[in-house]
Amino acid sequence: MSGSHNPIPVGRGEFIALMAMMFATIAFSIDSMLPALPDIAMELTPDDPTRAPLILTSFVLGMGLGTFFAGPLSDAFGRRTIMFCGAGLYIVSATCAWASASFEVILAARIIQGIGAAGPRVVCVAIIRDLFSGREMARILSIVMMIFTLVPAFAPAMGVVIIEWSDWRGIFIAFVLFSLISALWLGFRLPETLPVEKRRPVRVRLILNAVRQMFAHPVVRLSIFVQTLCMAILFSLLMLIQPIYEKVFDKLESFPFWFGGIALISALASLLNAMLVVRLGMRRLVTVALFVQIGLSGVMLLTAGTIGPEGFALFLVWQAYVFFQAGLTVGNLNAIAMEPMGHIAGMAASVIGGVSTVLAAAIASPIGLLFDGTIRPLVGAVFVMATIACALMVYMARVEKRVPAE
Repeated sequence: MSGSHNPIPVGRGEFIALMAMMFATIAFSIDSMLPALPDIAMELTPDDPTRAPLILTSFVLGMGLGTFFAGPLSDAFGRRTIMFCGAGLYIVSATCAWASASFEVILAARIIQGIGAAGPRVVCVAIIRDLFSGREMARILSIVMMIFTLVPAFAPAMGVVIIEWSDWRGIFIAFVLFSLISALWLGFRLPETLPVEKRRPVRVRLILNAVRQMFAHPVVRLSIFVQTLCMAILFSLLMLIQPIYEKVFDKLESFPFWFGGIALISALASLLNAMLVVRLGMRRLVTVALFVQIGLSGVMLLTAGTIGPEGFALFLVWQAYVFFQAGLTVGNLNAIAMEPMGHIAGMAASVIGGVSTVLAAAIASPIGLLFDGTIRPLVGAVFVMATIACALMVYMARVEKRVPAE
């Protein structure tokens, strides 16, 4: 088979569906929680409801931490082992969150759940890399990513249905079932894709050396910082989107439908990026996307007092662009950072994903606590982050002229 290292042990359609389900663990774990935030705030943290969105960033923080280790561990112990360990952590922590009456315990469980979710997420890409190469690998990954981008469109509505049938705790049972199905599916249908003779032992010295190399390279360092800010923009929106729909615009009932529709439209960003990136180049496309964000967020800040239908329409446009901007920036920044790091590609992917996700969650968490019943804290924070990120990209253009090509 052209572009394939090993024959796929299952049918191509089934393989893509399994990889998409593993990849979707992250999006399902975040977006299906959004409709549950008011009930969680009322039951577990009534004195300070602004803490409820920490349920989202605690998971993201754990996922970032898990991303550091999932790649190297799967290289050492095999893909299936790390997938099953990650799924086990995810299921146990989701069960703990379901059973707990303490907000703090649930946050701790969500961090561990995020660490567990990094297993399927990272292993999925590793398995595709084991079985395919070149254009065929890119094609399989793009199909998996396309399915993945549809998950945020439906996850909040699924959360609403689960809450209607049980209560917000039922979402944690759904997480357990989701992970159980994907683990059993992989267990019964997909054999190990990394033979023992190709495994590499985990060496802490090599990981630390990779981190040093990456942060010593000015372009890689800048791209990681900008990627962190772009992800923090997205995480901040996710933390505050539900309270804004409920408190600012009184649209709580229709929230899952607006969110889903915008997520579907925003999936087009990947298509647009593929069309423009060859013509404009990665750095210029990221810079333009951030510059547009500064302009839109500036307009939103000036019109933040508009609460009626016009204000809601403006907010929908701005929300769609935040998602759109993520599609135009994160992948390109990842590619910029990876380009000089070909000699340590696997380790670099883990470090870039881990560092940017953990730092983005750390930035977004306090922003989520600033909610004051208006959109100003969120839009103001996005405006500041986009301005800093855009300035760093302009500086990167100057640095690239000084740094010799590798």
